[in-house]
Amino acid sequence: MFNEKAKRFWDGATALELGYGGITAVSRITGLAPNTVRAGIRVVQDPEDQASPRIRRPGAGRKTIVQNDPTLVPALLARVAPATRWDPERPLLWSSKSFRNLVTELRTQGHPVSERTVSKLLKEAGYSLQSPRKVHAGKADHPNRDAQFQFIARQRESFQKAGQPTISVDTKKKELVGNFINKGRDWRETKAPIAVNADDFARLAIGKAAPYGVYDVAANEAFVNGGQSHDIAEFAVASIQGWWDELGRVRYPEATNLYITSDSGGSHSAVSRLYKVQLQALADATGLEIHVSHYPPGTSQWNPIEQKLFSPISLNWRTQPLERFDTVVQYIAHTTTATGLTVKAVLDDRTYETGRKVSKADLAKVNIERNAFQGNWNYVIKPTPPTAESA
Repeated sequence: MFNEKAKRFWDGATALELGYGGITAVSRITGLAPNTVRAGIRVVQDPEDQASPRIRRPGAGRKTIVQNDPTLVPALLARVAPATRWDPERPLLWSSKSFRNLVTELRTQGHPVSERTVSKLLKEAGYSLQSPRKVHAGKADHPNRDAQFQFIARQRESFQKAGQPTISVDTKKKELVGNFINKGRDWRETKAPIAVNADDFARLAIGKAAPYGVYDVAANEAFVNGGQSHDIAEFAVASIQGWWDELGRVRYPEATNLYITSDSGGSHSAVSRLYKVQLQALADATGLEIHVSHYPPGTSQWNPIEQKLFSPISLNWRTQPLERFDTVVQYIAHTTTATGLTVKAVLDDRTYETGRKVSKADLAKVNIERNAFQGNWNYVIKPTPPTAESA
């Protein structure tokens, strides 16, 4: 397609070819102003103008909306400020306000803008539009929330530079196993949808799958343990053990430390005694010092496994009913991404009983060292030192 300069050249050349009355004729046919056609004639008659890569002379052309309205950007940023959040994983700002609402508010203040203009200005300011997210835990965010994010970033960088494994762990949402609807859309023959049960009652299910994921941040590699029992601390640590046996030991033969990040609840809760007891058993079995950091309550979406592993899994099995447990494992194992993610998935048919109690005496046996900063979230569990009897 012609750019503005090429169009002007064509209009001017046509007017010259028509001769007397050519300017008026071209103006009527194209709807251009006569002065615009005359400008085209000047382009045709000026070889230097034709050779120049510029479309307009310096300073010419319509002023941008920001130049005409210098208060627009400050007004826009003031409108999104109350709904602004930042992602500690990436230098990116987020706003949960829609373009439509922002345009309405700005027009009320006397700034005649469009949704496209608002989108452009926000992107230039480093913003990205998102839907509302669960980010608050209780009545308010923890005062050390951002400091914990920064602590985790420093720890992860330090361990990776030292060649030590850093993993992100979590349990994916439980899935009903059976001929149930799986949300999403996919290409199929017209009027040939997948037929599934009309109801999603749990009593119609074969069971519930609780995939526990272990994501190796540096290697972009994951291990998923497809549990059929209860999602408790014993299951969580058994899944980490499975990752170490299947992938970690081979990839990190010289490892002496393991860094784990997880959220603060569930089977790997920051306050779980059983989780710490199980991690002690893992440290003793592997000889690794296990460093643990928990994300603050309500911020699990920033744990890398959520976006790097669980989101691709959900996309991979969208619309497909998870009819059997082995079907769940197969879909997970065949999950890949453009960045090279590889996943090993296994089916865990062991039974993990709930209600197991851990006494203070059992907890006292855990060789745990809490960090000076937020020790309930950051700690290291070391292998049990040899006793005189064992020596």
